[in-house]
Amino acid sequence: MDYISQLIQRYPVLGKNEEDIRLFCGMLINCYESGGKLLICGNGGSCADAEHIAGELMKGFLKKRPLSEEKKAQMISVAPELENINVDMLQQGLPVFTLNSGSALTTAFANDCDPELIYAQQVLAMGKKGDAFLGISTSGNAKNVYSAAVVAKSLGIKTAALSGRNGGRLKEVCDVSIVVNEDETFKIQELHLPVYHAICATVEEHFFKE
Repeated sequence: MDYISQLIQRYPVLGKNEEDIRLFCGMLINCYESGGKLLICGNGGSCADAEHIAGELMKGFLKKRPLSEEKKAQMISVAPELENINVDMLQQGLPVFTLNSGSALTTAFANDCDPELIYAQQVLAMGKKGDAFLGISTSGNAKNVYSAAVVAKSLGIKTAALSGRNGGRLKEVCDVSIVVNEDETFKIQELHLPVYHAICATVEEHFFKE
C-alpha cells in the first residue's frame, strides 16, 4: 500500500514534501537493513513527537509483527516458565533511541557542561555509521537538535530534519529535510504527525508483510 500517496491525497499541502518523505523512508529502510538504529530528538512538542515515532516503530503499528516460532522457542528454552506467559504478545520491533528520554544524563550534562550539547553528546556516545538521525524542530533552529545533527553527520550517519517555516539551520546540514508549508508552531506540528505516521507505516510495510 502506498501510504505516502494516501497522505498527499488527504493533505494536498504536503505535495511539495513527497519526494523528501520518500527519500527519508528509503534512508530509514537502508538503515534497518544494515542493522542500524534511528536516533531521534526534539524539544517540547517535538520531543513528544520523537517519543510517538519510537512507539510506532518499536512495536506493531498497522501490522501485528508476530515473532517467529523459532524465536519464541529460543526464549522458552532459556526460561521454560515463559510457557506460562503469553509470548505471543511480544512483537518484532525496529530499533529507535529517543535522545530526549535520558533525563539523568541530559540534566547532568546540561548542568556540568553545555545544555546545547545534550543530544550531541549522546549521538557521539552511541551513534555509528549505518545509523540514521532525525532532528525535529518546528523552526529548524533548535540549537541542541542542530548540534546533534552536526555530530551525527561527522560520524557518517545519514541525517534528516522534520521542520517548518524555511527549514532553518537543520535544512542546511541534513541530507534530507521535510519542511512543511506552515509558519506557526502548532500548525507545523499538526502536519508533522500525519507525515511521520505515513513514514512509520511505509517502513513497517517494507519489513512486515502480515
